[in-house]
Amino acid sequence: MATPTSNPALDLDLDQPDNPNHEFAQFGAGCFWGCRACLSEIACNLLSLFWSRHDPTTLNRQGGDVGTQYRSGIYHYNDAQAELAQKSKEAKQLESKDNKVVTEILPAKRFYRAEEYHQQYLEKGGRRGVQQSAVKGCNDPIRCYG
Repeated sequence: MATPTSNPALDLDLDQPDNPNHEFAQFGAGCFWGCRACLSEIACNLLSLFWSRHDPTTLNRQGGDVGTQYRSGIYHYNDAQAELAQKSKEAKQLESKDNKVVTEILPAKRFYRAEEYHQQYLEKGGRRGVQQSAVKGCNDPIRCYG
């Protein structure tokens, strides 16, 4: 059972999906708009896509975006997810050779929905007004802009 902290955002996320055949997943891969749009397009292996969409060897940054909000992370809801995450990180480390994979793997903390203007940000056109599709099977390249 989770022990409450003085900051509820640091409490474990104890939410459960409405469908018992589904599981929640949380990832951090730098620009969340591009990652979210890409993950929305698929219905299968999220870990493979996660590793392919960002550089997990840069600590708290993705390209020119710098700060802890750009960290690489996998946040698990159960032991099975933790084990899959760790195995996938080890496999990515083998691929990355001399560059250390710095992706953190931690229990999922309480999830807070972003402000409404951030919801489906790329589909709404982002700051440049160019809409991005998140339809499954769409082959358009994901454009990330902030």
